[in-house]
Amino acid sequence: MPITFDDTNARPFIGRGAVDAFTEPVAAAHARLHAVPDDEQVLGWVDWPKNYDRQEFAHIQTAAERIRKQSHALVVIGIGGSYLGAKAAIEALGHTFRNQADGEMEIYFAGHNTSARYLIDLLDVLRGKEVSVNVISKSGTTTEPALAFRILREYMENRYGEEEARKRIYVTTDAEEGALLQLSDEKGYETFVIPADIGGRYSVLTPVGLLPMAVAGLDIEAMMAGALAACERYGIGNLAENPCYQYAVWRNLLHADGKSIELLAVYDPALEYVAEWWKQLFGESEGKEGKGLFPASVTFTTDLHAIGQYIQQGPELFIETVLQVTKPSVDWTIGEDPANLDGLNFLSGQTLNEVNEQASRGATLAHVDGGVPNMRIEMEELDEFNFGELIYFFEKACAMSGLLLGVNPFDQPGVEAYKRNMFALLGKEGFERERANLQARMQAANLE
Repeated sequence: MPITFDDTNARPFIGRGAVDAFTEPVAAAHARLHAVPDDEQVLGWVDWPKNYDRQEFAHIQTAAERIRKQSHALVVIGIGGSYLGAKAAIEALGHTFRNQADGEMEIYFAGHNTSARYLIDLLDVLRGKEVSVNVISKSGTTTEPALAFRILREYMENRYGEEEARKRIYVTTDAEEGALLQLSDEKGYETFVIPADIGGRYSVLTPVGLLPMAVAGLDIEAMMAGALAACERYGIGNLAENPCYQYAVWRNLLHADGKSIELLAVYDPALEYVAEWWKQLFGESEGKEGKGLFPASVTFTTDLHAIGQYIQQGPELFIETVLQVTKPSVDWTIGEDPANLDGLNFLSGQTLNEVNEQASRGATLAHVDGGVPNMRIEMEELDEFNFGELIYFFEKACAMSGLLLGVNPFDQPGVEAYKRNMFALLGKEGFERERANLQARMQAANLE
């Protein structure tokens, strides 16, 4: 059963007729997404489930099997789209405690921060384990993953020797240029290609995400089949027949009506990193020119006991999109306690999933009463096929939403600002003037 989108609990806030008014703008934006000029190298993901490189895909499967045989643990080095998609899939589809579970391939992530403690603790955990490394970066010069790779490459060469380390380091990078490609050529690392026309946050279903997923034991063939089904299902420009475009339109309508924050609400901790990936996808794509909903996430029912009060009765800033799995793969039937001291015998014979579902329905109705428009995205099962469809659903919806908003959903110019300041403060050559200006600003702030 395909993913479904339900706007029932958004309609009381804005009439359905407002959605229908977007029919022509959606058709025009859809035509732009599917008729790419030769010089617009950002939309390779649109038809990727149809056109992906089958030879490279087989290469991924072969390498993944080799890694699983040679190592107990894989360290994935990347930041942003270079790690969030893979982590989302592995967390969603694998054992909740995979790195502690017997017989599981351990997957660790690095390069998404500059914390010394994080890396030192990671190296401590790797002690005594056979290790492989997959570093993911188009350029090889992004500070966080480049630093982590420098440290982990030294660790691997000291531990295994340069020749054996070479066999355990796998590089996912640009096909033609970049520091990481140059190093790979010099060292003889096995490489995988990041397609030139697919940006980082849209790259989950490329080697960027597929290699770590395959090493984790996920069925990447089923994942691509789900993405292909989504590609065909959402490849129509008719708003009335395209649920991912309907979601995009509702986001724009509610934003224009004064809402500024979208909460993606999940009711299973397994989906927390799907929400993290979703936040990067929409945040980098739409947060420009003073526009865009702020993407935030909550894990219910946990966060109903943390910020539920604010959602319910705080400023009316929010819209809420619930991501729910309708047929979870496992369940637990609640027994009866003769003493009934906790007062929960009324739940006897019901299951934890039934409780979770009714918590979801109850919270939605309460939040609607509190002035929070609600939308609902449902997937029948949490498996590789449905995950592939979900990824494509959100990518297509995000592209449409950004175009309707009037921004370029494929660039991220604001990300460079912190990098320039960081380079200047650290004394990088060529940033001397910026360094002097920043130091003067900080000195003036301290004097105040």
